[in-house]
Amino acid sequence: MASSPDLATLKLDDFAAHLDADFEMQTTGGVLPLKLVKADPTGAGGREGAAFSLLFAAPAGTSLPQAIYPVTHPVLGVMEIFLVPIGPLQGGSGYQAIFA
Repeated sequence: MASSPDLATLKLDDFAAHLDADFEMQTTGGVLPLKLVKADPTGAGGREGAAFSLLFAAPAGTSLPQAIYPVTHPVLGVMEIFLVPIGPLQGGSGYQAIFA
């Protein structure tokens, strides 16, 4: 598995290459599976490579508050990502991360 990347250097293409891939979110109740369902540009932003949005789908019925969660991917490594619940998404519960 990759080490923890510097979030400031990650770009949209780093995630777009892993659309429909499985991720894992560590919660106080254990590991929650996530699937990356969308990765879109969101404007210029203050980061190199522009701002972008990620949408993850968790199993239906998942209800976690917005917070910073460790999210793991076998290639990208472990990332501390601020995730916000956005409601139903592709038959599950949606969570969004914005990199600006």
